[in-house]
Amino acid sequence: MEIYIKLFEVLFPVFFVIGIGYYIGKKDKKFNTTFITNFAANVGSPAMIIYALNVKNVSFSVFLDYFFYYLLAIISFAVVGIIFLFFLKSKDIIRELPPFMMPNTGNMGFPICLFAYGHEGLGVAAAITALIILFHFTVGVFLADRKFSFDVILKSPAFYTIIFSVILLYYEIKLPIFVENTSFLLMYATIFLILMSLGVALTRLKVFSFKKSFISSLARVIIGPAIGFAIIHYYNLTGFAAGVLLIQCSMPSAVLNFLVGSLYSPKETVDDVASMIFVSTVLSFITVPIIVFIALKYFI
Repeated sequence: MEIYIKLFEVLFPVFFVIGIGYYIGKKDKKFNTTFITNFAANVGSPAMIIYALNVKNVSFSVFLDYFFYYLLAIISFAVVGIIFLFFLKSKDIIRELPPFMMPNTGNMGFPICLFAYGHEGLGVAAAITALIILFHFTVGVFLADRKFSFDVILKSPAFYTIIFSVILLYYEIKLPIFVENTSFLLMYATIFLILMSLGVALTRLKVFSFKKSFISSLARVIIGPAIGFAIIHYYNLTGFAAGVLLIQCSMPSAVLNFLVGSLYSPKETVDDVASMIFVSTVLSFITVPIIVFIALKYFI
């Protein structure tokens, strides 16, 4: 019974805040999330990374290990995505690949890992989120635009934050208390805002090809955690860090895939990306509780 109570404690806050965002989005069709998006990208995400990596005393070796494990996961997601999109006769496999590769480890995965494993799980979750952020602004832009742009990376505060945090981590430099407190405050504010904006986004994303979206989304939320299990088994991973890896592999497609696609891809492709994000997020409300239950039961 205790594990079910824990499961409820982990998931209720996340789904409740997403629900608030969904209600606001339905109630106010003109509700503008631009501020939230800009705040999360330029202030919130950097603060989350700084706090999770440098304040919670994650070792550099653990960061490096799980950075590598999730890199393997992303490559596996890409292979699965290419296979599924080929059989679904996608007109543009390259541009439709990002939703398979880059799950919602920040908006959804980060707070779930926090509530599941407390501040212990933050470091591993941050290592994974840092990798996904790097992929969004490098590989994600390259796939959406069919060309590489250094400008996008150089304009991203998160990019510099990741480099700064990794240097501090490597040399074991302790941050001042006022930086710790500030990043802590910004991190929790960001978690609320990005979960709420996810709920708002769900009211605006539309499904254009249900069959294709459903099959693709099913692959994302089922094969994703299966790949996580495979990596855990192959490398014989244990404890809460393995649980964080599994949870992050089970996340639906990230909303950021839609935002990047909107800037660089044709409308038809963006519609397909939006459809997969919406359907995979809805399906995750069923699959994520199962995965979190398994993580809490076997990876503590």
